[in-house]
Amino acid sequence: MSHVLPAPLTTGRPAAAGDARWEGTGSQWRLVLAGDWSAAHAELPRPPGELPVAEGTQLGFDSTALSHWQPPLAGALWQRLAPLARGGVALDLTGLPRGLQPLLSLSLPSHADDKPARAGGDEAAPEPEWRKTLVFIGDMLGAVGRLARGKSAMRMSDWLWQIEQTGPRSLPIVLLVSSLVGLIVAYMGAEQLQRFGAQSFIANLVTIGVVREIAALVVGIVLAGRVGAAFAAQIGSMRAGEEIDALTTLGVDPVEHLVLPRMLALLVTGPLLTLCAGAAGLAVGCGVAVVLYDVPAAAYLATTREALEGWDLFVGLLKGSVYAVLVALAGCRQGLNAGRSAQAVGEATTAAVVQAIVWMVIAASALTVIFQRLGV
Repeated sequence: MSHVLPAPLTTGRPAAAGDARWEGTGSQWRLVLAGDWSAAHAELPRPPGELPVAEGTQLGFDSTALSHWQPPLAGALWQRLAPLARGGVALDLTGLPRGLQPLLSLSLPSHADDKPARAGGDEAAPEPEWRKTLVFIGDMLGAVGRLARGKSAMRMSDWLWQIEQTGPRSLPIVLLVSSLVGLIVAYMGAEQLQRFGAQSFIANLVTIGVVREIAALVVGIVLAGRVGAAFAAQIGSMRAGEEIDALTTLGVDPVEHLVLPRMLALLVTGPLLTLCAGAAGLAVGCGVAVVLYDVPAAAYLATTREALEGWDLFVGLLKGSVYAVLVALAGCRQGLNAGRSAQAVGEATTAAVVQAIVWMVIAASALTVIFQRLGV
């Protein structure tokens, strides 16, 4: 918060290694921090008597001249700000260093907490789900932006660990499901084409159907059931055990530490799994065509190669990447917003799978329409 304060009243101590002063008039005040506050013992001047401790008073902070600080500064701030917060003073913490803001926002008391409950027992309405989703996506985009600028706290080891958990360990079930689906597509398609003596087009049907649509959907559904549910359960359990609150208290952004590695891991493994799923479906389709419908293997492979020369492979890999990101977002979003009980964690896990599948169906519909309009 920034105010232009006429004839400010200033109180405080002389400039030293760490300097702090209160500035303001009437109901507009701010605490200015400057210098080096890395000493083992930090002490702030008391608020001046002219600062009204009542509702309507606003207190901001200015730390632009703060060079260094250590955790004792957080304790000193809490000691001075807690009585003001209880008295109804509105605190705008955005002017403080980024590491201090979550710590103080969690620890400072709220004036509303000290008020007696109203006779009707009215409670604040819960935040709508769409708003939680928008806030989560905004936090996620902010984390990605900090990563692009090289200012992210994400650890490379966390990202590599998530790649190992979501990629190689998901491959067997992806190959199994995609092979069975490829078998169904090839067999049912060949049965219809055989009526017209067009068995030679089995390769076109299987290639376009599996590579463009089915492989990505299979990967998305498998990841939703296996990975999205695991993300929601892991992060939800951390929230129930107050581990996420501990990270926030230490100044660690949960989105950067927990969500970003998982999303980037699926962004890598999603298209790779889609490629493997497509290859498995094509191999099974080739076996059906060659063994059951006497299509020459050389002709089948030549037709498959011709079909893959278009945009089908690109579209399939793009859809696989989009579905994987949606699975990561749904799982992490539900986990971060889960309740603090075992039942709430279970509900968040179920909601993560359902939400991921719904998002994938919507995305598949939208992408199909877009690509058809573009002629891709």
